[in-house]
Amino acid sequence: MKYIDLNADIGEGFGDYQIANDAALMPRITSANVACGFHAGDAVIMANTVAMAKENQVDLGAHVGFPDLMGFGRRRMQIEPEVMAHYVTYQLGALSAFAAAARYPLTHMSFHGALGNMVSEDAALAQVLLQAVKHFDPNMIISTMSGNAVERAARELDLPVVCTFLADRAYESNGLLVSRAKPGAVIHDIAQVRARVRQFLSEGTVQTIDGATLTVNASSILVHGDNPESIALVDILREIIAELAIPLLPPSRQLRQHTWESTVL
Repeated sequence: MKYIDLNADIGEGFGDYQIANDAALMPRITSANVACGFHAGDAVIMANTVAMAKENQVDLGAHVGFPDLMGFGRRRMQIEPEVMAHYVTYQLGALSAFAAAARYPLTHMSFHGALGNMVSEDAALAQVLLQAVKHFDPNMIISTMSGNAVERAARELDLPVVCTFLADRAYESNGLLVSRAKPGAVIHDIAQVRARVRQFLSEGTVQTIDGATLTVNASSILVHGDNPESIALVDILREIIAELAIPLLPPSRQLRQHTWESTVL
């Protein structure tokens, strides 16, 4: 492992309701996926989260999802792909406005919740939604799991990609996430997360929910901010990364480093 990014979903409150301790989480990570008002977040939260990202020099990303505040974006919705593409643009535009006002770049995007699961499985949907991302910004980094429809479509569209490993979510043997409806889908056991992360960083693999060994090609680790154990998880990740002497590098710098290495070689 040459370098690793520590990534978290963040800014997922709404109004007076706060989901996670974003102020404590932000200094511990190197990139953030910020809710853009559809599954969570609002104007004030977005503005404050962008300010925190800038203060801590954390890569700023848009976390786009279904228009589902009541269900936190975790309910599958049947929306025409062309309409969902407009919703993607809308959310990118919302966070981009706050980024522009703060004079801080929006570097990446990722898909949230049920939308993320659907677009990971559906090549046609991935193509339509990522085409919308490319029209918005052809240099937008796509943060996704490796080997799924999103990664394939992004590479076909020549969008930059950084793949991520989900430290606190169980994997199926096909590389997709275990449905949250199934027991064990979200991993709360700190010792189990520690073992999974060490295996991923040392061997590039993870044990699936059915006991198989899955290869994971990723240079980013994601922790869900709404997980009550998120602060403890990130501290454990940083401890393991330090033990293994792996440099922390956010997605934007990873791609610059990769470009530099390609030029030198």
